[in-house]
Amino acid sequence: MSALYGTYARSNLAFERGEGVRLFAQDGTEYLDFHAGVAVNALGHGDPHMVAALKAAAEKVWHTANTFTIPEQERLGQRLVENTFADACFFTNSGTEAVECAVKTARHYFWAKGQPERYEIIAFTGSFHGRTMGMIAASGNEHYLEGFGPPLAGFKHLDPNDLEAVKAAITPQTAAILIEPVQGEGGCTEMTGDYMRGLRALCDKHGILLILDEVQCGYGRTGKFFAHEWTGIEPDIMAVAKGIGAGFPLGACLAKGEVAKSMVPGTHGSTYGGNPLACAMGNAVLDRMLAPGFFDEVDRMGQRLKWHLQQLAQRFPDQVLELRGKGLLAGIRIATPVRDVAAKLRDEQHLLAMTANENVLRLLPPLVVTEADIEEAMGKLAAVFEEIEAEKATA
Repeated sequence: MSALYGTYARSNLAFERGEGVRLFAQDGTEYLDFHAGVAVNALGHGDPHMVAALKAAAEKVWHTANTFTIPEQERLGQRLVENTFADACFFTNSGTEAVECAVKTARHYFWAKGQPERYEIIAFTGSFHGRTMGMIAASGNEHYLEGFGPPLAGFKHLDPNDLEAVKAAITPQTAAILIEPVQGEGGCTEMTGDYMRGLRALCDKHGILLILDEVQCGYGRTGKFFAHEWTGIEPDIMAVAKGIGAGFPLGACLAKGEVAKSMVPGTHGSTYGGNPLACAMGNAVLDRMLAPGFFDEVDRMGQRLKWHLQQLAQRFPDQVLELRGKGLLAGIRIATPVRDVAAKLRDEQHLLAMTANENVLRLLPPLVVTEADIEEAMGKLAAVFEEIEAEKATA
């Protein structure tokens, strides 16, 4: 019996090493990785620049308290500010901590303005913001809330892509709207451009803050640095993680100046957040991602993945019910139970993919994926669908 909590439905598969978009099991079997550690391994496995940066940083200072200046943290923060809407950022260890910081920042902003009654957050069904007590309340998924007592108050949940519902939900107590531009776990649901622009307009009209959770859909995954860039809007606060460290635990909450200024000493903190080692890795990620042409190539691969999925849908109309997502955050709503399909892909085809709600198969390859890799993955998917259809024909 394992000494670990039984909180994960683990397979017995264990990996020994990785290279690019490939993982190698302990027995040497090669797997094509369209899972990427839940969209974390943005640069794939064993990226030479990342490995060199980690080795160099490991020979220096691993950790100091945030009561001291941390040069790598200052540099990473400055680069994020220069390349986003934000004026300031707070570093965390994970995505759920980043969203927690975003919610705290929004509520404290209004408290500091003398409006403590403005604490309610409008959130959305199908969302996933993490596993802390605060963020399971923000997500509102009954499955995640069950067994943990009364949820944290102050969150309203609406169906996404319905602007009229948001208008009706706004009250004098509303502080912010919290949304993922592209939902991941909820089923790879993309918010429309008109909807996102409508949310921004409502926030401006009512003096509400717009919080974006780009933990999964940000950091290049849709073909731009952040997914909201496709819609031409800017948030007031944004949570990021996953790809920000490309495998090293790191997250960040970014905010505009006036909003961030309310977070004074004593309002928030993190023991490990923004430590020298993590920020060295964050800077190494930006070295790669901010290089000319990087996001253009990710966008191109996202378009090629979409095209190949469309071909797959035409070939297997009884299996592929709907295509969802954006860029390299792709979803396939399928007819067969998604966990069965994911298991067949893993065990028979050696393709690693994820599941999502609404019976969606989620494809999250590293951003360095090539079209040859995509074609290989499509061949593996086709083989599984052919097997399923053959089984049905003989049943």
